[in-house]
Amino acid sequence: MIESYPQLGFYINGEFISAGNRHTQAVINPATEEVLGQLPHATQADLDEALAAAAEAFKSWKISSPMERSAILRKAAELARARAPQIARNLTLDQGKPLSQALAEVVSCADHCDWHAEECRRIYGRIIPPRRPNFRQYVVQEPIGVCAAFTPWNFPFNQAIRKISAAIGAGCTIILKGPEDSPSAIMAIAQMFEDAGLPKGVLNIVWGDPPFISDYLIRSPIVRKISFTGSVPVGKQLAALAGAYMKPVTMELGGHSPVIILDDADIIKSARSLARSKVRNAGQTCVCPTRIYVHKNAYDAFLSEFTTQLTKINIGNGLDEAVDMGPLAHERRLQAMSDFIDDARRHGATIELGGERLDRAGFFYPPTVLTGVNHDCKIMNEEPFGPLAPVMAFSDLDEVIAEANRLPYGLAAYAFTDNLQASVKLSNEIEAGMVHINHLGSALPEAPFGGIKDSGMGSEGGQETFNGYLVTKLITQA
Repeated sequence: MIESYPQLGFYINGEFISAGNRHTQAVINPATEEVLGQLPHATQADLDEALAAAAEAFKSWKISSPMERSAILRKAAELARARAPQIARNLTLDQGKPLSQALAEVVSCADHCDWHAEECRRIYGRIIPPRRPNFRQYVVQEPIGVCAAFTPWNFPFNQAIRKISAAIGAGCTIILKGPEDSPSAIMAIAQMFEDAGLPKGVLNIVWGDPPFISDYLIRSPIVRKISFTGSVPVGKQLAALAGAYMKPVTMELGGHSPVIILDDADIIKSARSLARSKVRNAGQTCVCPTRIYVHKNAYDAFLSEFTTQLTKINIGNGLDEAVDMGPLAHERRLQAMSDFIDDARRHGATIELGGERLDRAGFFYPPTVLTGVNHDCKIMNEEPFGPLAPVMAFSDLDEVIAEANRLPYGLAAYAFTDNLQASVKLSNEIEAGMVHINHLGSALPEAPFGGIKDSGMGSEGGQETFNGYLVTKLITQA
């Protein structure tokens, strides 16, 4: 039986802590605008308690057996799969995405736990052959220490579990500030690891005023590593602050993903797959296709099929099985969509589909297609983070690659072509951390996920997953 929305609080030193007399904020269901619960904000005393707990736990966790870490991560994966229906329902309630997408998010994250469970048993060092006899020199990798992580509201379970699994698997302890808009998934993760037998203090969860918490944790001498997923402006601020204290960072920041479709591609197939991807999580994904360039010979056919597919999207409450796209996650995203559309109209763009908030309760905005967009438009220069899709024609491949690379973003990019030479050229010349040819990509645990340029530094997943959580030590002995 599915229970009601969970009680919200902190998780510090192995204890769940209720709001008490702390300041709280309402958690809103974006599909109904109803209040789901009250989330407490951490005080400085709460942060000090979390820091002390993480520091104390690190003393023993850093020398724990990789087999122990692996077993706990595997148990957490089992619990995630077993509890996925309940976790997904609550995720839909506070974040808005369709239940099927929420369920897929939770189940796929169990794979992330399993991946880190395996890889943490293979954190190897190496022997360096000496230049003289009776001398030994070798390299070991050690956990960096207490980590502070900050995760976003669009994929609350996914983004948190990536950082938590990497930190725990590496032998680090972690303090995580989750998203205040969609907190239920983070509460579920805390309960998962509690029930999996994670020692107290290894994982700590806090909420509250983002500037205050991030500033306090990053400045603390206890914290030795920062991981953040979110917007470029905030990421730059946090990276600058961490740099002032010589603390390494992993930054997965925003994108503005270009799509290049050549006229030799399967135009109907690419239009249909892009339509599905465009409405995933209401377009609130950092790797969402956001600038679509179609060769002039295929432009009309693509635009017709793409628009037709988007007209079929069923928009509504994510708990309804028939729904393809839920609401935007919070009300301020509605204003952001309006700002993009108003600016595009001022610059002469045509709205082929959508363009207005839906007249119903909830934060619903329909899939919106724009044509006649010029490069001075806001939507061509800033990440829309919503169901907006500008579609433009091109004729020269070199020119469109230059346009794709024009922005400072470099997270994901997509191309569709059946020409091998063109696909190699696109793969080599597009500036992005992830380039996907003839499909829309996937964030698998065994593959690195990360961007370049303003879209961040470092990767999560793949064999690179522990890089930011380990330090390298050379040991020599005569």
